[in-house]
Amino acid sequence: MTCWVNGQPAVGLALTDRGLAYGDGLFETMRVTDGQINWLELHLQRLQSGCQRLRIDLDMTQMRHELLAFAAQQGQGVCKLILTRGDGQRGYGLPQPTYPRRILQAAPLPLWPAQHAEQGVRLFPCQTRLAIQPLLAGLKHLNRLEQVMARAEWNDSEHAEGLLLDTEGRIIECVFSNIFFVRQGCLLTPELSGSGVAGIMRERIMQLARELGIAVQIRDILPDALAGMDELFTCNSLYGIWPVREYRGQQWLPGPLTRKLQHILDR
Repeated sequence: MTCWVNGQPAVGLALTDRGLAYGDGLFETMRVTDGQINWLELHLQRLQSGCQRLRIDLDMTQMRHELLAFAAQQGQGVCKLILTRGDGQRGYGLPQPTYPRRILQAAPLPLWPAQHAEQGVRLFPCQTRLAIQPLLAGLKHLNRLEQVMARAEWNDSEHAEGLLLDTEGRIIECVFSNIFFVRQGCLLTPELSGSGVAGIMRERIMQLARELGIAVQIRDILPDALAGMDELFTCNSLYGIWPVREYRGQQWLPGPLTRKLQHILDR
């Protein structure tokens, strides 16, 4: 695996890094096509917003240059950026001054079955619940133990993803994807002000829907509401859109709005 640390090829990391000690940082997982990062501007916008909220002083111009150079060298696949606050001594207090550490890793694009996008996927009903923490809600921070525990709940090929609720029982997202619903031509997606990750593909789909004149609602959604939904689909920036065909015995067909958005994004 090709890896850069602070713009230079590397094979190791300092044991004093706060990302290792406390999960003190952010990450972005980006698809690379023909040496270019898909949705680069959206990734950079989310990264900058996360840095502002976590008070990490990152040189965004330098970060952009490194991403462009790394992707050009990689060509195809997945580029993962792990940004930590850098080194620190023992204790939670923020080191002064702070020198963020930029870790770039290259990997092949995962090979998902074609039927996930064509026929749809089954969602596993995860028992793990997402904690409500508005301070971190929406961020792609390095603390992913909730997702790790949720993904450990199933180990079969029948379920491609798992549906996650928060501790108050609201639908939030899937383990590594965001989720959308279609009801009477309106596109719905869960409110993420208390927990969850505000995904890049989620943002792109909402932008696209508004450009097409499709109504979009961000709101609390409870599991009981699924019976009234016409279409469901999951999304992330690596695989695009997967229709949902089954969850807890409820079934759906890939609908016209899901197919329309898939077609436009695939282009």
